[in-house]
Amino acid sequence: MSWYTINGIEKIDSPSLVVYPQRVRENIRLAIAMAGGASRLRPHVKTNKTAEVCLMMLEAGIDTFKCATIAEAEMLGIIHAADVLLAHQPVGPKAERLLQLTKKFPDTQFSCIIDNLLTAQELSALFDKENKTLSVFIDLNIGMNRSGIVPEKAFGLFTQCRSLPGIRLIGLHGYDGHIRNSDPVERQAASDNGFGRVDRLANALTEAYGISLQIVAGGSPSFPTHIARKNVQLSPGTFVFWDWGYKHQFPDQPFDYAALVITRVVSVIDEETVCLDLGHKAVAAENPLPRVHFLNEPDAVPVSQSEEHLVVKLPRNNTWKPGDVWFGVPVHICPTVALYETALVAEDNRIQGSWKVIARTRKISV
Repeated sequence: MSWYTINGIEKIDSPSLVVYPQRVRENIRLAIAMAGGASRLRPHVKTNKTAEVCLMMLEAGIDTFKCATIAEAEMLGIIHAADVLLAHQPVGPKAERLLQLTKKFPDTQFSCIIDNLLTAQELSALFDKENKTLSVFIDLNIGMNRSGIVPEKAFGLFTQCRSLPGIRLIGLHGYDGHIRNSDPVERQAASDNGFGRVDRLANALTEAYGISLQIVAGGSPSFPTHIARKNVQLSPGTFVFWDWGYKHQFPDQPFDYAALVITRVVSVIDEETVCLDLGHKAVAAENPLPRVHFLNEPDAVPVSQSEEHLVVKLPRNNTWKPGDVWFGVPVHICPTVALYETALVAEDNRIQGSWKVIARTRKISV
């Protein structure tokens, strides 16, 4: 049997998300080996959003994590993660929710990012009022142009925030998600250029204030480029499940697919066209077609998609019929996972249970 085939599939409804834990564990092992140790990693949990996957990382020795939402942070508190960085600047009600997280999970050190004085002052006032101190990273814009302050202006921000009560500046966050060169040499050069700005800032702050700051850098595409840098934590996320997009864009990375979507033929339109029950609501739809590739029908070419349907073209004389199951690899797994309340768990070619995708919700309890 193929690794992804499931006995008893006729009893499994579609579309469904299926996770293969043995392959997840191997991807975690590979990431730790590449990084040179579990302590080098601060994985981003936005991809998996699942307590069981995060527990696998804890069991492998990883105890620091990164997340994007309060729900993801709470999930990590629930499993007793030691150190959680909210890599999203908390504004509005999120600041109060972050404060409540620190109260509810006192054994977890929560931190967040900031990129301006106003937010720092608001967090300072909020936490100081409760006689608490929040650890903070300065978010650096090194080319992503999404959030963060450019490193050349960050020294001044650090100086302004340094004496604020209720917050403690402990690090620099330099996410370089814009670096997606397929050529590893070109990717390394682009990474070196961006990280050089972070490094110069860190050295200047050390010289001025005699402090040693934590540095968090790199998503899944770029994290190998940071491995040789000393005192840098690496924060890939997609590596746990991997997907079609990254596997083919970054063939130098050794990870394998560990999460699939299952779908069924619901209609045979003609001798070379069929329709599947895999619409926008079942696989990430932000990319152009194809948004999914099929392991057991590699010649299928998606031609149109709507909320509940995916129409694909096939070679003539195919033998597919209504009810037949296809196994799909999403081009982008992260937002695909967020479309499912639960993930089926497949081991030894059988469904062994299910996991709740607990952090897909915007709120767990806090």
